[in-house]
Amino acid sequence: MASILTRGSLFPEELTSEMFNKVKGKSSLAALSAAEPIPFNGKKEFTFTLDSEVDIVAENGKKSNGGATVEPFTIVPVKFEYGTRVSDEFMYGAEEVQVEYLRAFAEGFAKKMARGIDIAAMHGFNPRTKIASAVVGANNFDSKVTQTITYEEARADENVDDAIAVIEGADGSVSGMAISPTFRQALANLKNSSNERLYPELAWGGNPGTLNGLLLDVNNTVSFGASEDLAIIGDFQNGFKWGYAKEIPIEVIPYGDPDNTGVDLKGSNQVYIRGEAYVGWGILLPESFARIKSAQ
Repeated sequence: MASILTRGSLFPEELTSEMFNKVKGKSSLAALSAAEPIPFNGKKEFTFTLDSEVDIVAENGKKSNGGATVEPFTIVPVKFEYGTRVSDEFMYGAEEVQVEYLRAFAEGFAKKMARGIDIAAMHGFNPRTKIASAVVGANNFDSKVTQTITYEEARADENVDDAIAVIEGADGSVSGMAISPTFRQALANLKNSSNERLYPELAWGGNPGTLNGLLLDVNNTVSFGASEDLAIIGDFQNGFKWGYAKEIPIEVIPYGDPDNTGVDLKGSNQVYIRGEAYVGWGILLPESFARIKSAQ
């Protein structure tokens, strides 16, 4: 039996790389901010804010203290898990066949991971149960970002302007925005006095990647479950950090009922493939973000 089936082995390195490339294509947060490696025991980040402006000092003049605010933030990885049953022919195939099984599993796992990262980091939900996760706690945009704009369909683009004004008013900056399909449609429907679309690139389900020079991603994770969010705008490049531990454990279980379905694996000629990924994130500058929310 090939070593790839060893209990507690890891995804092949090339599959791990492919997996997180696919995650970037399906996750708004991954698309708008760069990933950094995260060790299993966490990574400490610091926000270092210089409190004053620079000082001009005459020759032989006295220098004064500008002051700085330093706040530590530890990014602790969260374990995401997914498992599925497959035919036990997987167990007896050549290693090339097993790798193809794992490649297909990794592709599906990547898509679910991408959604999971967004759902957990944006809203604090466990993606499967759609309710607040005690593991995530308050480490999410809905909890930490208190600057909000009330959505108005007829002035959706002005809602964006209002959100940016709030962020810049708090001395923040804006690098991108993640919007829901509902908010995209509102922007796509806006027209000028000549009945021409103001944002034609958003029509017909468009996701152009940028809009008016601002990084953009459209994703239904923005308004997932009970969240009232329609758009999240802010400094994703500096105010948000995320990353993953590169070692992705995989387990192949040939016996029992690991998913609690009441159906024995061996009796059904099946095996269970379970993958785990460790992903961490942190919202370092909540004041550099704003959320556009539906009216309550």
